[in-house]
Order: sequence, then structure tokens, then C-alpha cells
Amino acid sequence: MRVFRILSALGLLASAMVTYGGEKQDTLVVTASNLASNQLLVYNGAGTLLQTLSTQGQGGVSGNAGGVAACRNLVAVVNFGSQSVALFERTGRGLQFRKLVPTLSPPVSVAFGNNHLYVLDATEVESHRIFGSDVSPGADGVAGLLKADGSAAQVGVVTNALVIAEKSNVIETVSLTRDGAANAPAHLVQNIPANVNTPFGLVTRSDNTYITLAHADEVSLVRDGNVLTTTQMTSFSGPVQHSPCWLALVGPLPLFRGFTKPVGVSFCGVRTENHSGRRRRCDFQRLAYRCRGGRGVAGCDRRERLSVSFVGLFRG
Repeated sequence: MRVFRILSALGLLASAMVTYGGEKQDTLVVTASNLASNQLLVYNGAGTLLQTLSTQGQGGVSGNAGGVAACRNLVAVVNFGSQSVALFERTGRGLQFRKLVPTLSPPVSVAFGNNHLYVLDATEVESHRIFGSDVSPGADGVAGLLKADGSAAQVGVVTNALVIAEKSNVIETVSLTRDGAANAPAHLVQNIPANVNTPFGLVTRSDNTYITLAHADEVSLVRDGNVLTTTQMTSFSGPVQHSPCWLALVGPLPLFRGFTKPVGVSFCGVRTENHSGRRRRCDFQRLAYRCRGGRGVAGCDRRERLSVSFVGLFRG
């Protein structure tokens, strides 16, 4: 079975190859141009452009993360300017356009899970059922956002729920039905830090959500609708980093974070401690730091149209 993994740094695994069925399969990195005539750009693991494919729509989204998502043989890309999500399918060594999925309002972020495609729009989140390699054009669930003021940033999937960041200082959850539809009302996450400032990028694993508070220079751990712990970026040794904008988890421990000041990527370890038989706390410890232009790492530069929120890695 082919597997997609989302990363947010083009050169992070520049020479990675995966063996499947006794043959080496190409590693593909996909990103969106986010221009008026939006395009999906497909690179190999060495950073060579292989394909330029029209998304049949318009880009133009900003202040978001997770604008590209991948699962099995599918890639989803937001068309903010034309109010749709473009779907692509892997065929052999490349990708081909499959269809457009219309959205209720301009989409900013996408995520796969529970046999659904979840689309975070400017004012709501919607769920679309997946049938094999096809996605239903009609939503089987819709939930309005708590703020719904256009500050929606990213959606992620945890067990039986969605976690959503709105930059107007709201982190919320939406419960899912047994079949994965998003029909419940949104609920505010509890114990959000008093100094919350611009919840932005997030990444999920099982019941855990790691979310950046960009202008507070913090990363919070959310579980079961509560913020369990928050770590300040200034608590790490080394260069002071500000405005964490995205996160990615790779393997059992590493946590990758992108920053705008200074532009760069930080590699961290996630340490979990037991409390009364349950995992109640998760702390971060910096393992390494690479600034933009460092060997093998692409930075998070808000001046570039190819934002890191638009990068995914396909492993055959």
C-alpha cells in the first residue's frame, strides 16, 4: 500500500527512497503555487521539478497552514480564490488531476481521516466521504466555526474529533459521528493560556494535538478538549526563535517547527511523562536548529509565495 506523509520542508528528506514490492519507488514532494492560476508542483526527493499541473482553480490564500493534504494515493489542494478543493491521484511515478470538490466558502486547510476529506473554510468546516479513490462532491457534515471571521488557519484530525485553529485566539473541537461526518457544533478548548495570541499551525497524532501560538512564541499540547501544557520558545537553548508557524511530526519522536523570525526550522524531541497511569504531559526539547538556507532544510519565509503550509511528501 502506498502511503503519504505530510512534511513542511522541501529538502528535509532530500534523498529518501522507499522500497515497495521489491522495487524502489520515487519520493515525490508536492506543493501549490498559490497564484491566481493555481498549480500543483511535483518534485522528486532531490528537489527537481517533475510536473506542473493545473488545479483548475485560483489560489490566493494567506495566513493558513495545511493547504495541501495527502492520504494513500490522493492529494488535496485548496483553491481559495475559486472556492474549491482540487484532487489529484498518484498513477505510477507521477500525479494526475482527478476532480474538483466545491466548498461552501473559500477553503484554507484540508485534512484526511476516518475515510473522509475535511475542509476548513473561512466560516465553517465540512466533511466529504471518500469512496475508494473518489471523494463525494457534496458534504455529509457541516459545522460552523466559533469566530467565523475569516481567521481560520488549520484543521487537524484526532480520535473522534477535529481540532481547529482560528487566529482570532480560538482553538476549538468538532466531534465526529461514528462514520466520521462533522455534524456537531464546535466547542471551545478549555484551559487555553491567558496570553494566547494567534493560534496558527497544528499537527495531530492519535489523541494529541500540538499547536503553535504564533505571536506568543509558544507551542501547546491539546488532548480531550483541554490544553495540557504549553512550552515557550524562549525556554530552549540556542538562537531565540519567534512566531512558530507550522509543525510536523515524523517518526515516533521528532517535532519540526517553522519560524518567521529568524527564518528557520527547529528539530525537537517530544518527551511524554506518565501521571496516574495516563499520559498527561508532553514537553519539548530542542535537538537541533537550522536557519533558512542551511544544508538540506527549506525555511519558512512568509515573503515567498510557496509557503511551507503548501508542502507535502509522498513516499511510495
